[in-house]
Amino acid sequence: MAFSPQFLDELRLRTGLADLIGKRVRLTHKGNEHQGLCPFHKEKTPSFTLNEEKGFYHCFGCGAHGSAIDFVMNMDGLSFPEAVERLAGDAGMEVPVDSPEERENAKKRQTLYDVVEAAAAYFEQQLRMPEGRTALDYLKGRGLDDGTIAKFRLGFAPDGHGALKTALRRLKISDDQMVAAGLLIQPEDAGREAYDRFRNRVIFPITDKRGRVIAFGGRIMAGDDDKKLAKYLNSPETALFHKGNVLYNLALAAKSARQQGTVIVTEGYMDDIALAQAGFEHAVAPLGTALTEQQIVELWKLVREPVMCFDGDNAGMRAQGRAAERALALLKPGYALRFATLPQGEDPDSLIANQGRQAMANLIEKAEPLSEVLWKIETGGRLPKTPEQRAALQKALEDHARSITDPTVRAHFSKDFRDRVWAASGRSEKAGKRVKTMAPTMGIGAGAATGAKIDAHALRERILLATVLGHPGLYDTVGERLGGVSFSAPGLDNLRQEVLKTLAGEPDLDSEGVKRHLKENGYSEILDFVLMPEVIANAFFVKPGTDIETALEGWEETYALYRNTDLGIEIEEERDRLKDDMSSENFNRFNSLSEQKLEAAKGIEDEQAGRTKN
Repeated sequence: MAFSPQFLDELRLRTGLADLIGKRVRLTHKGNEHQGLCPFHKEKTPSFTLNEEKGFYHCFGCGAHGSAIDFVMNMDGLSFPEAVERLAGDAGMEVPVDSPEERENAKKRQTLYDVVEAAAAYFEQQLRMPEGRTALDYLKGRGLDDGTIAKFRLGFAPDGHGALKTALRRLKISDDQMVAAGLLIQPEDAGREAYDRFRNRVIFPITDKRGRVIAFGGRIMAGDDDKKLAKYLNSPETALFHKGNVLYNLALAAKSARQQGTVIVTEGYMDDIALAQAGFEHAVAPLGTALTEQQIVELWKLVREPVMCFDGDNAGMRAQGRAAERALALLKPGYALRFATLPQGEDPDSLIANQGRQAMANLIEKAEPLSEVLWKIETGGRLPKTPEQRAALQKALEDHARSITDPTVRAHFSKDFRDRVWAASGRSEKAGKRVKTMAPTMGIGAGAATGAKIDAHALRERILLATVLGHPGLYDTVGERLGGVSFSAPGLDNLRQEVLKTLAGEPDLDSEGVKRHLKENGYSEILDFVLMPEVIANAFFVKPGTDIETALEGWEETYALYRNTDLGIEIEEERDRLKDDMSSENFNRFNSLSEQKLEAAKGIEDEQAGRTKN
């Protein structure tokens, strides 16, 4: 839908930016501006400002910037037209419709919203009626309190073929409208009347991103299990509801997800509701099917690394595998899925009841990356013992990597899988390809206590991190590049991500403050590994007392050497691919990597030449 510039200008004028944002953020008025804690990332010192006169907001911490429309889009995960429609409704403005046909369609959609909302109110009411007592007892038996039942608008569909139909007819709603809304089933036999779709079921309203009811899920009651009915039944596809595009509880979970920096994806309605009651309000769920590509995209609009939380039984493991496979083609730098597997026999509700809320928090915190899930699926917990087994494993993993569209992410997955296969053999591929004596430049290797060969690539990863830990002020200059790499060891890469997240949220922290934060959050062991004496011995500029200019110069050179080696590894892997598949895509990728390596090597030579002259 296109909106005229005049309409959008009028909408911005009528929308008070401070009033809009002030509903979500506690603001302090200072001169022409308002300040507050940024709603888009965690911080302790306010870096979020808005200027009512100029009509924009800006965060100096994470770079979030935009107008009232941008704010609603980013906070609530809405598209541009959806955000405009919401703001126009709040401002009492009528959204212009381009043609009579569009006006008619808009009117029909609004009628469907009204019909479905009327049904939701009816189901809620029935839960409190004598006939709904069994359904209410079921919900209470699952540990839900009255506040949670009301918050999620849970209800009950009475038994019988015409209870809902009769109630809505009294509201002047026609059978055709109820059929269009998915509430009635119209038999193919023209002589038979339409009848209620949901009968004798607990009802879970399903909403869109704006919180409007668009469909329902229904669970059978105890005693109906022997009738061979589906345990859960969803509304059919309608003009409002497309199951593969919708996530249960997204409207309620969005704000908390952004504040927490993550969103939990569970297997169903009750898991979400139980988590919300326990304080994990950032949980959503697909609607009884495997996670779709569109649902993954919706999750990434909220956060960059959603956490899949599935049961540890066979069905849960299959769901993990399907989600992992579905995500591969969509992966891009900085966007991923992580996986938290519940213990056997536990669901979120029982885990919290048996072990406490902290057990669930720990499970989410320790969620594994997608690559680890694929590794476990292919190995089945048993490492390969023969060359033939390793070859089969490597081929299966490479097939997964080839499913990734983004070339950079694909190269890193391929590297990760190759490293794992070699490590599983009790050897290291680095022993043959990557181990070399550190270059005696800028103190990298010059201070080594022995002449023994070490893994230069892995040591440089530690040096890059240790330098930033000793000089947090480097973050503004090197943070983007440090965020664009992926370290070979999962533990070290997790530390890299945590350091970047910490400095993005609290840029004023000094070296000791950063280290203290890391230790408090469970990174003590890997932190000690990064700061071992051998690191300082190979890079004197790592020491906190070194002036920041020298530290930056050392970091830049280390990064150039690291990137040059990284590119060399990727080139070798791409050369192997070319042997198997001489496609234009692989050939272009090989040439691009080769050119990048030449440029990186030239940068190192120029840097060394510059120091020689000085």
